[in-house]
Amino acid sequence: MSADPSPPNLLLNHLPSKELKRVLMHCESVKLEFGNILCETTQPFCHLYFPLNSFISVVTTLRQHRPLELSLIGNEGMLGATLALGIDSAPNHAVVQGSGSALRISAMQLNRALCECPTLRRTLNRYLYVMLTQLSQNAACGHFHELEPRLAKWLLMAHDRAHSDRFYLTHEYLADMLGVRRSGVTIAAGALQLRQLIRYRRGQITILDRPGLEATACECYAALCEGYTRLLAASPAATT
Repeated sequence: MSADPSPPNLLLNHLPSKELKRVLMHCESVKLEFGNILCETTQPFCHLYFPLNSFISVVTTLRQHRPLELSLIGNEGMLGATLALGIDSAPNHAVVQGSGSALRISAMQLNRALCECPTLRRTLNRYLYVMLTQLSQNAACGHFHELEPRLAKWLLMAHDRAHSDRFYLTHEYLADMLGVRRSGVTIAAGALQLRQLIRYRRGQITILDRPGLEATACECYAALCEGYTRLLAASPAATT
């Protein structure tokens, strides 16, 4: 198959060319639309996804509580990496939060690729480690950091994955993702808009001043970026 290489999925981009071709043979290019549910907690994976310019929110829920986001997956990662551990059921609910393209592969074909492609397995194992460190970082962030820096961090993460200065996010959705009340997000987003870091209108958020947003974000954004950079540095670079 052929897929739009721009922007590439960074995990796939770090595979040796022979392994990459083998994986891509079993992938299909799909369009992910906002709100699409890609997997449900404890249900078997049907397909796994390598986002290109879309992004996926992985959330957990408790009874009588609204969803809480655990991680955001864009072209730096994949949905379904736990298959590398031999676990074929989804640990959490996953929903598309940023429309765009992705590469989709069946669980059966990915299992086959993991047996045939040792670099793919090592890369996904490293990616799972990064995801674990991100979960612990996000847990500490949610407990200790104020809402405005946390919102700035989340907007930067969405900006990185959307590959656009403009994307659609409602206050209600942001409140769910950050585990706070909608009124709190309205106040925090208003403060960022007043400082001309973002523009928000009818669910459309436009990033106006990324350096200013980075200065506002809590330390967790830099820590999350650093963790992923270490993953790529440890992975064998793709060769021709």
